[in-house]
Amino acid sequence: MSAQTWLTVDSDDLRHLPVYQGHPTRSKQQYEGEHGILSLRFRQGWSGFLAWMESHDACVTIFVISDLLEQDDFSSLLRDALNHFGTRLTVGCHGHTHRSWSAWGEDKAGFAAMLSRSTALLKEHAGESFRPYFRAPSGYVAPWMAEVLASEGYKVDSSVNPSWLVRKKAAGHRWNEVAQAMKTNGLVERPWLTAWSLPVNGPALFRFPLSLLARRTWKGTGPAFTESELHYVEDEKRVHATVYCHILDFARNKGEWIPPLNLHRA
Repeated sequence: MSAQTWLTVDSDDLRHLPVYQGHPTRSKQQYEGEHGILSLRFRQGWSGFLAWMESHDACVTIFVISDLLEQDDFSSLLRDALNHFGTRLTVGCHGHTHRSWSAWGEDKAGFAAMLSRSTALLKEHAGESFRPYFRAPSGYVAPWMAEVLASEGYKVDSSVNPSWLVRKKAAGHRWNEVAQAMKTNGLVERPWLTAWSLPVNGPALFRFPLSLLARRTWKGTGPAFTESELHYVEDEKRVHATVYCHILDFARNKGEWIPPLNLHRA
């Protein structure tokens, strides 16, 4: 049987996309929406996400960009979802904004200040549903970030996309150097699932021809973690696949898109 699967979803709204913010060279366009209001596409995606959650019994971790929690509408949506799905839905940290940290050079003090602010907001709004799990925005992660994550109490990092196609995101390092830095500092690294050393998560689900490989790979994953099994994420001796998509993806196909997984109710 295939290894089990950790289902994760990232909470980026349109304004968080690298074309608008967070990257020193990619962020060239001005976001035309209102920064304090969730986009219509995000709201559609959130509705689709909730409908998908209702269709199965698996556990899902949503990595939240915590500046969303400074908006009453998202805070309300998250609170209602956590109350409804209980321990099936957990919350990790996706940064306070969508800053691509490793693209800017080493900044331990700035990264620590961001993590402290973000963690406080997540704990306040997610309560017992919060988990000390981190995912770097857009997967921009470097070895120097590991020490800071450990000092802020994080136990798991899930930022590494171990594909040669995106190796520049490791800021000149190899992906195994990032993973080793996490291990040295006491964190468990949960890299994203790949196939033939190619990306199969996030944008790869929709970019031809990677999308063909991605959908086939997702369909071949093992059973998803249940509520009682999520703690395996923190056990470095356990091997599992980590997959992720975005809340915005659930707005695709007029809100009918769902991840290409074989999930069912127990």
